Amino acid sequence: MPIEINPQTQVLLARDTNQAMGIAEFAVGFMQSGNPGAAVMDRTNLFNVDAMMCGVSALALGTNAPTVLREEALRYACAPGGYGSKKNGGVPVLGDSATVFVEKAILANSAAVREWDSNGTNFGYNPKYGHVAGEFGHNDFYPVAIAAAQQAGKDGAFALKGMILLDEIRGRLAEVFSLKTYKIDHVLHGAIGSAATYGAMMGATAQEIEHAIGMVVAHYVPYRAIRYGKQLSDSKGSSAAISTEVAIMSMQRAMRGFIGPKDIFRNAEAVFCLSQKPAKKGESPFDLVLSRAGDDFAVMGMHFKLGLYEHQSAGALQSLLDLLQANPDLLAEGGARIRKIKVVAYEPAYHIIGDPAKRDPRTRQSADHSMVYILSTLLRKAIEQSTSDWAALMLVPEDYSERAIFNSFTRQLMDRIEFAHGGPEYDAKYPEGIPTSVVIEDDTGRSFDSGLCMFPTGHARNTKADLRALLHHKFMLLGSLATDEPAAMVKRFAELEKKSAAQVRDIYDFKIKYRGKFE
Repeated sequence: MPIEINPQTQVLLARDTNQAMGIAEFAVGFMQSGNPGAAVMDRTNLFNVDAMMCGVSALALGTNAPTVLREEALRYACAPGGYGSKKNGGVPVLGDSATVFVEKAILANSAAVREWDSNGTNFGYNPKYGHVAGEFGHNDFYPVAIAAAQQAGKDGAFALKGMILLDEIRGRLAEVFSLKTYKIDHVLHGAIGSAATYGAMMGATAQEIEHAIGMVVAHYVPYRAIRYGKQLSDSKGSSAAISTEVAIMSMQRAMRGFIGPKDIFRNAEAVFCLSQKPAKKGESPFDLVLSRAGDDFAVMGMHFKLGLYEHQSAGALQSLLDLLQANPDLLAEGGARIRKIKVVAYEPAYHIIGDPAKRDPRTRQSADHSMVYILSTLLRKAIEQSTSDWAALMLVPEDYSERAIFNSFTRQLMDRIEFAHGGPEYDAKYPEGIPTSVVIEDDTGRSFDSGLCMFPTGHARNTKADLRALLHHKFMLLGSLATDEPAAMVKRFAELEKKSAAQVRDIYDFKIKYRGKFE
């Protein structure tokens, strides 16, 4: 069935065309004449502030991967970009005025943004065109757009446009191709978007961008081995950053004349056709629709995490809080009334955060991917504070410290949780929503059923919660870890489209209040 689009606002890259060149031409055209609506710019601004608060707080607490990669970046010092003949010079890392090679700055800054696993998420769902592949993705890549604007000496409106472009490319790819199905890490879509966006912002030709995309897909496919194992490593949190580093390097090589593989999406031996055989020879496995104007952009369907937790747990968190709000007596007697909690969810939530191996997390990266740990920590805080208010209970870095992970009360609560797969009934409702239900059984044998939760607080389709108030609370919590004036830091990153080129150049030049190594 043919896809019908509005040619005034959208571009269709059909499966029987060279989609790598199509993405390249789209990116170049978007940076020249794309016209996203005010709602798109507003939402992207919020996601950017969210990402930056995550990043600066991760650095302030000395988390391992961002610290290692930041120190690595600072060893690649070079003269700054944005000044005439120095256009392609260095750019700064977060919280420093020193300028370094652009790919190293982006590596360090993206790793910091992603470290807490608390920034935005997409679910790859667009029923308008039947594009419901359901691939994950996160807003890890905004440092690419900032770096390109800094190198080119451009203003905040230019940088924000680049952020929207990058989210559009990676977000739409997530709708049409499920990388996780083939054990490939979701950051590949972001790497493709990074190469295209950086190239378009730096004045690359469409052909050069096509070569860079070809190199990314042919040389640098990251597998989910990054995320495999009982206790996760730094590679999980830094996957996007490392893939983006090589994407920028590929784009720079292409701009210097290196010729990469062409037409990579239809390449029979590249990852897309190799994993999912096209219906016809000479096609890719999917059609792709990209927006260039109006409000129908991928970012409008992306979701906010209101605290530190794996996004698959959001439905369970909402269901638990709903039950506690409706039945506050369950918090009495130090939680002794709660005998058992049963969580029912969909695949892949059951597989990713319900894996029995995750019942005994011993690292932060494993704890934030453990459904039983996330729920038990929230419940422990609710019992200790006698409240079910989301803002009061918002999960923060301290809740993933070694002391918190091995808290004896939390461990007791974890033993009361049973996690079950809801089967086809639940699976059919994902990725439209986050289908989850929670049943609490009290000490008398009475059951309290949350019912099915589809759109928890922070989900793009949730219209009940005061999202801006909760986001402001999150920004203040994380910002206060890095500075004594978190409101000023939020203001530094907010309303990017109003900032001058000089303000963008210096946007990362501020002091971070370091608080010692996170433990």
